[in-house]
Amino acid sequence: MTFAPDAIDWEDELRIALEQRAAFSPDALTAMEANLRFAGPETMETKIFGRLTAWQNWVFSRPNAIGPAGALRRYGSGQRASLDRERV
Repeated sequence: MTFAPDAIDWEDELRIALEQRAAFSPDALTAMEANLRFAGPETMETKIFGRLTAWQNWVFSRPNAIGPAGALRRYGSGQRASLDRERV
């Protein structure tokens, strides 16, 4: 467990958690799910070369990342990326 909201600010914590989840790119969520499906022993090498590299190559080449209104094009501009949620 990495987070335990308390009863005092439960409404705010729940709202923030839902906003964070809604802000994720659908492509990134699909890649993270696929990342969990790798079988076999987990070593530092499999994390770096087998999972992270494949995940990054797939996510960073998707239109939600590099399209005209994609996350990488708008990164640092203060503008929110326009993500196509129907693609995934």
